[in-house]
Amino acid sequence: MAGQSDNIIVDMFAEVPKTYERINRLLTLGLDVLWRNKAAKMAASGGGTKWLDVCTGTGEMAIALKGLAAEGVEVSAVDFSDPMLSEAKGKKDAEGITFYNASVENLPFDDDIFDLLTISFAVRNINRSPEYFLGCLSEFCRVLKPSGRLLLLETSQPRCVVLRMLFHAYARFIIGPVGGMLSGSKMAYAYLSSTIPRFYSADELAGIIGQAGFKAVTFTRMTFGSCAVHIAEK
Repeated sequence: MAGQSDNIIVDMFAEVPKTYERINRLLTLGLDVLWRNKAAKMAASGGGTKWLDVCTGTGEMAIALKGLAAEGVEVSAVDFSDPMLSEAKGKKDAEGITFYNASVENLPFDDDIFDLLTISFAVRNINRSPEYFLGCLSEFCRVLKPSGRLLLLETSQPRCVVLRMLFHAYARFIIGPVGGMLSGSKMAYAYLSSTIPRFYSADELAGIIGQAGFKAVTFTRMTFGSCAVHIAEK
């Protein structure tokens, strides 16, 4: 199962860089921009001089962080997909960000390097198995300095049963078919839409982050709990 997911993810991000952001805007009704900007401000408010965005994709979070960074702050970004990185590097606002092609389970950095590590709307993609997910979180912990901060922005599970059912139906009947049609990658968006109902609640994800070696784990729900920002400290 994990191998199949790996192949889908690799193929998807090779196929969709040019349409990825436009489809996200449409499918989230523009809310992804608001969620990301709020999360970036929460991340940047903690200070530090070395920030890392992993699974950066087309670089939206890294660029948001760069725009909020004080003078002297170094912003780096990691992704495994060359097509997505090419799209990110080509953006005018990406100037000054250092990009790396690498996988999250084996980051190309020494221990205790970064003050901040962020990952946005890619946490579900590294949840390939409980063991793999925990390993990735542990790798994030490794490259953070003592007292360094982790911020995860991801879809979540509304606490209200009715809203949760509506959210899951939207993922199944809108995100999958519409995303597949617009991107030309039906299998990829079918996979993405299927991960939304199966992903953790905010409370469950907080517990897993704690298992990976983080402390002071907190979270903020947004838009009736359909999305959540988790912040933790090494």
